[in-house]
Amino acid sequence: MLKYLALLFAYFLGAIPFAYLAGRIRHVDVRSQGSGNIGSTNAFRLLGAKYGLAVFAGDALKGVLATALCLNFWGPWGGLGGGILAIIGHSWNPFFKFKPTGKGVATGFGIIVVLVPWISLMAIVVFILVTLITRYVSLASTLGAATAVLVTIFSPVPLAYKVFVFVAAMMIFVRHRANYQRLLKGIEPKLNY
Repeated sequence: MLKYLALLFAYFLGAIPFAYLAGRIRHVDVRSQGSGNIGSTNAFRLLGAKYGLAVFAGDALKGVLATALCLNFWGPWGGLGGGILAIIGHSWNPFFKFKPTGKGVATGFGIIVVLVPWISLMAIVVFILVTLITRYVSLASTLGAATAVLVTIFSPVPLAYKVFVFVAAMMIFVRHRANYQRLLKGIEPKLNY
């Protein structure tokens, strides 16, 4: 029974809307300003670096805790399931009528930290470098996720982890479709820092 509750907990843990809560502290509704996403990039743009980084850390922690808990009860495939449930809870939040909310990048990063820490390090380095060079967080997120997939394919890790990294990256790519269109048109907003 506890192991099924762990999966349910992973989903609702993923649904904790840290960007929305941070916005409430600052009297800003992140759902109706900026990109409208309840994620760390929109929090960074609307609330500043301090809140943006805090939201990133909170969203990543959701992934860490959900994955570690389900990994403990279910093993590698359960860790994968718990991680995906956390991303789903974050990206299609039950507290906001299952409308698309965040994009799952920080939560996915937290999951990879638990499953394959050295790969998460490579992904975050690519993310930071691309962000610093281009100031396009969507491009940095995409290339960070792609790096994680490529490195995982050729790494001696359990099949469950390879499947997870691939599925999580696909979810990130799908959630960034509108960003790709704006990038191609040259109208994607850059991060100001």
